[in-house]
Amino acid sequence: MEYALELSGVSKTYNHFRLNNVSFKVPKGSIMGFVGENGAGKSTTIKAILNLIHLESGEIRVLGMDNVKDQLAIRNQIGVVFDESFFHEELSVLDISKIMKHIYPNWEEDTFFRYAENFKLPKDKIVKEYSRGMKMKLSIAVALSHQAKLLILDEPTSGLDPVVRDEILDIFLDFIQNEEHTILISSHITSDLEKVADYITFIHDGNVILSESRDSLIENYGVVKCKKEDYEKLDRDHIIGIRKNQFGYEVMINNKKEIQKSMNQRKFGSDFYLDNTTIEEIILYKVRGE
Repeated sequence: MEYALELSGVSKTYNHFRLNNVSFKVPKGSIMGFVGENGAGKSTTIKAILNLIHLESGEIRVLGMDNVKDQLAIRNQIGVVFDESFFHEELSVLDISKIMKHIYPNWEEDTFFRYAENFKLPKDKIVKEYSRGMKMKLSIAVALSHQAKLLILDEPTSGLDPVVRDEILDIFLDFIQNEEHTILISSHITSDLEKVADYITFIHDGNVILSESRDSLIENYGVVKCKKEDYEKLDRDHIIGIRKNQFGYEVMINNKKEIQKSMNQRKFGSDFYLDNTTIEEIILYKVRGE
């Protein structure tokens, strides 16, 4: 398998936070959802990928290249979108195209204006007159207009209304139709990632807790509701998190097929239930479950 992005043992320490031995890979031609609470290390990891911070240890390869030694070549092949617009407030769409032409050797003016038209970005208005959603669409239009092979997106849908979010997610799905294209999208809106992501990497308190395909998570993980006697029969190696309540136990497990087989063989009592789960639930059990 070819990888568009590879992080191995990436570490960085601040006064009250440490990015601790972060490792994961993003297969080429896929969308990786990078999930975590605010302050978990998502933005720090993205800054590390973009060589905006100096690492204590670790290695990062972007499109097969070293992210430090090959920084210039990499920047011409990636599109980056942050959760805030960094364009000067007095610039128009026309101004931005003129500037980008001198920054990116592969700048495609026609592509940029086509996106601007599709996104209904008025050419006669300046950036400060744009709504938050329009500013985000402007950033995405720029990221998609210089033949980028990898998009790195830091909370691109945060603070946007559901309609605009859905529009933007459709754009990402369209981009990924080309098998040479890849997306890393950081977000805390897990419902968005369930719609578009092929893989999920979850970071918590500077540590990668899981990195798996979305299908594997949905297929293998589930929530068991049971009494204590049935809880005692569960394989501890497959328990992700536990919640106790007045009715018994709620247990996140990662061997759903085995549990279903045991249920069919009537190895559990009549008060034993198995439910499907979501990425958000998996994360909550990982972080807050016992």
